[in-house]
Amino acid sequence: MPDTVVDAVCIGETMAVLVPEQPGPLERAEVFRRGVGGAESNVACGLAALGVSTAWISRVGADGFGRLIITQLAERGVESSGVAVDPHRPTGLYVKEIGRSADSAFDLGPGSSKLHYYRSDSAASALDPKSLDEPRAAALLNEARLVHLTGITAALGYRAGRDGGRRLVEAVLDRRRPGQLVSFDLNWRPGLWTRLGSDLDHKPAAILAELANRADVVLLGADEAEAVFGTDDPQRLRALLPGPRVLVVKDSGHHVTAFDDEGVVTEPALAVDVVEPIGAGDAFAAGYLTGLLRGYDQRRRLRLGHVCAASVLMVDGDHCSPPSPDLLSALLDSSASQWSAVRAARGIFAGAAP
Repeated sequence: MPDTVVDAVCIGETMAVLVPEQPGPLERAEVFRRGVGGAESNVACGLAALGVSTAWISRVGADGFGRLIITQLAERGVESSGVAVDPHRPTGLYVKEIGRSADSAFDLGPGSSKLHYYRSDSAASALDPKSLDEPRAAALLNEARLVHLTGITAALGYRAGRDGGRRLVEAVLDRRRPGQLVSFDLNWRPGLWTRLGSDLDHKPAAILAELANRADVVLLGADEAEAVFGTDDPQRLRALLPGPRVLVVKDSGHHVTAFDDEGVVTEPALAVDVVEPIGAGDAFAAGYLTGLLRGYDQRRRLRLGHVCAASVLMVDGDHCSPPSPDLLSALLDSSASQWSAVRAARGIFAGAAP
């Protein structure tokens, strides 16, 4: 069993990722670089980068991609002793396509990207409540102050008619000990919720609403909330999801609204020159949850989420280091006018002191 006691545990699938060295349609790509990616492990890496002791629980295949994932997460400070190795199923894979120009009908265009998933019957698709009973995973979960889950994990196996992912999320909610928080990010992935040979029905929305209402902290993007629940209005979403102690509604690039027992707080996003958007939502979650664990007030939590999201938006990738402690403190402590004057570009938060 691990000797490490962690503050946070993130549970879900992480995949190997192939990224073309040159942007443009995939048929023109000749060289790819490999990496790793997954919403829950992105959050784990973000938490670790901010100094939160964090573990990731999942399943990977007994293959090179599985070993790569475990190695890279360890290098980013994430405890992975609770990861099971599946001798029969492969590690999931996705390929990132990056737009370049409009000179081809198949080019996504500048500033656009798309992920192509190859994850059917992957090792992590077999995650279920038994995964929580593995000795190393159980020990980590027993001590954690926070357990982070997403709608992606709840959807694992759904396409093939299995419900192991949903039952795992339910088990975490059922088993949380007094004082332990469970956070749930909606992370809507319609492709995972479409059963093979059938159209998307309304059941996923009901499943996600039920799980979200049982969590302590829920994060969701306004665009995905519109797709799942039929509204992007924060007040209406709070009425639909009254259960969580905290509900955070992210309107990408504009502002974030948080509801809790003390009221409603809305904080504008920073102005950012965006290089690539994928991973920013996970970075926001890592920042917000770090602030929650540290006892920050609502506005400070939202700002930390915004800063982490802006940091990722400025790079070509899902991860990056947060600002220096001095700069981070200056951003979090700035006045409303100072905050609105900051512009993030090329790794620099211009207008921020010191």
